Amino acid sequence: MNKLLEGKSVVVTGAGRGLGEAFAVHLAQAGASVVVNDVDVALADQVVANIRAHGGRAVASGHSVADAEQAQAIVDLCLAEFGAVDGLVNNAGLNYEALPWEEDPAQVREIVEVNVLGVIYTGMAAAAAMRAGGGGSIVNISSGASLGQRKLGTYAATKGAVASLTYSWALDLEDAGIRVNAVCPLAHTRMVWKSERSLRNCPPDRTPSRIAPLVLFLLGEGSAGITGQLIRCNGPQLHLVGQPFLKAPILERQVWDTESVQRAFDEVFSAHLEPYGLEKRVPPRLRKWTEAPPRSA
Repeated sequence: MNKLLEGKSVVVTGAGRGLGEAFAVHLAQAGASVVVNDVDVALADQVVANIRAHGGRAVASGHSVADAEQAQAIVDLCLAEFGAVDGLVNNAGLNYEALPWEEDPAQVREIVEVNVLGVIYTGMAAAAAMRAGGGGSIVNISSGASLGQRKLGTYAATKGAVASLTYSWALDLEDAGIRVNAVCPLAHTRMVWKSERSLRNCPPDRTPSRIAPLVLFLLGEGSAGITGQLIRCNGPQLHLVGQPFLKAPILERQVWDTESVQRAFDEVFSAHLEPYGLEKRVPPRLRKWTEAPPRSA
């Protein structure tokens, strides 16, 4: 592999296995010095040992991204060991399936703390270090589930937050020379194993290593000028994800009351309702026009 990241230092969170491990190994193969972070430090140690055995540079971190001080410590470790922070892969995350009435509040809090606050805390610390060092690249791991997916409401919400954060940080950090993009990966990992539906859509040959080249590209100089983008890769497919926008027609009144809002939907917006969720389900009000009528006997 070409040494695309020779001399660069990168933090990868949640890198003890799965996607994070693949990212850490590929980045090290490309010449980067890598902080391999995972709350299961034994797993992080194993990844570091593998990288070092093949001539790479890496150090393990067992800190939790869900704690602001520990997230700062991850970045500080990179500075102490390698002298700079040139890249961050915000990969650490949790997932589970549940219908809304089945949700456990403690589980909800945990997934939000890791998937949202963990990204924010680690990103804050890394952005400060990159700004002081003259720039860098942040790659957040989002998900196609952010578009809406059955039984994944809380997880989808956290990944939607990561997408919105990516757009905002790209605006905030561009003048500091820091690019911020997000990847929506689909790979055969432990998260997929938890869902029969996901297993059907993600066969074993879609390994995490098939996503790693995209992350490597976004951290390297070849992606200069690319920021604020959400990019999906499921192995064979690579594409940009459209960003939210204000949809025409935009109606204007001096004052909107309930009656005028009703008329707006009855007379105008009903024809413009958006299909929702990753499966693009047609809203009930439009189904009578889009679904084939039953055949007569």
